[in-house]
Amino acid sequence: MAFREKKYNIDIIMNKIFKKAGIRFLRLIKPRKQKKSGFDILGISPELLEILNKNRFRKPTPIQKKAIPEALSGKDIVGIAQTGTGKTIAFAVPILQRLSAAGRGRALILLPTRELARQVADVCALFAPATKMKTVCLIGGESRDRQLRALRGGPRIVIGTPGRVNDHIQHGSLRTNDVSILVLDEADRMFDMGFAPQINRIIRTLPDRRQTMLFSATIPDEVMDLAGRYMKEPFRVEASRSGSTAVKVHQQMYVMRTSLKPLLTLKLLEEHTGQVLIFVETRYDASKVASIIHHAKFSVAELHSDRSMGQRQEAMEGFRNGKYRVLVATDIAARGIDVTGIEMVINYDIPAENDAYVHRIGRTGRAGKDGLAITFVRPDQGSDVRSIEELTGVKIEMMKHPAIPEEKLWGYEHAAANRGWNQSATRRRR
Repeated sequence: MAFREKKYNIDIIMNKIFKKAGIRFLRLIKPRKQKKSGFDILGISPELLEILNKNRFRKPTPIQKKAIPEALSGKDIVGIAQTGTGKTIAFAVPILQRLSAAGRGRALILLPTRELARQVADVCALFAPATKMKTVCLIGGESRDRQLRALRGGPRIVIGTPGRVNDHIQHGSLRTNDVSILVLDEADRMFDMGFAPQINRIIRTLPDRRQTMLFSATIPDEVMDLAGRYMKEPFRVEASRSGSTAVKVHQQMYVMRTSLKPLLTLKLLEEHTGQVLIFVETRYDASKVASIIHHAKFSVAELHSDRSMGQRQEAMEGFRNGKYRVLVATDIAARGIDVTGIEMVINYDIPAENDAYVHRIGRTGRAGKDGLAITFVRPDQGSDVRSIEELTGVKIEMMKHPAIPEEKLWGYEHAAANRGWNQSATRRRR
């Protein structure tokens, strides 16, 4: 008779033995090994790695993977990446680690808009506890007294817009003789908005011996000229070629007469259920389009230069938390929009500059998700469309809709000239 050995579960056996003795059996469990993060190999300190892990930053984006090691080594950097690819962490983490190791000096981070400055300040504040560093955000529309009190507290990371930062320097409330790291984020748009004089004045007050990092989705010749004058053999980091668009953004256009834009806007809002960001050229257009959408019973907010800081913050927060399904914005005001999950971007007007098109549609298709970018085009704007396609290298799909008559696109054979950076001076007043 064959003998078959019985297999017993060791936990069951031990539980029976301990139960007879009136003792509860506790099995010792070996602690699971924590999964290694992709940030582990970038040279980041354990304290900052812990915060990255705690906030579920596991896999570095291409710009982070390429820029962080070079920034930690103290090199000047020109970083090119689409919006929404993690540029902020790419410079914030090296700043905190280098300043902490040095024990002295401070960083100055310049950005084009209040909203973007606040978002960068939030990211820096997330990591600052690991290094016990104070931060301050210097932007217009907020109390100068509060900013002065914060500056007297000795913050080592100063974030702000060029106008307000320059004001504090001129009034002696912000000293820059100890700035060891300078960051220019969204540099192309800062120059487009007319901040060149303030930026140059600010840089002239800084020590020559410093690290300078410049980040943006596009790097026009004018910005490269600045890099040549103020940076020392900058290391060029390209997570995408300048002017490229996100791969997962499906680009479409509708050719129509201007009078039909409101109708098609409402039809598209009915056909899609997600959040929608609509770009217009002027603040007057923003108010008009928002009014049309509001009367159609869609929840909508507007974002432009005529809105107070409180109104802009409320619109941004409402769009972010879902209170508003639609946000109508001008290019300048929308530079600070960092909201994941936007289903569709509508270019109510084709932008006057090709680079603005790249920045606009970069607001959808973020964090690996699919996005849809729709542009309303007049029949006589064929050359503008061709010019944008030559920059991005992507053909925009021409669509038809039963609500509007079919129109022919003229002038597509040749790309329009003078659609580069800073061609539209009127944009600065928006």
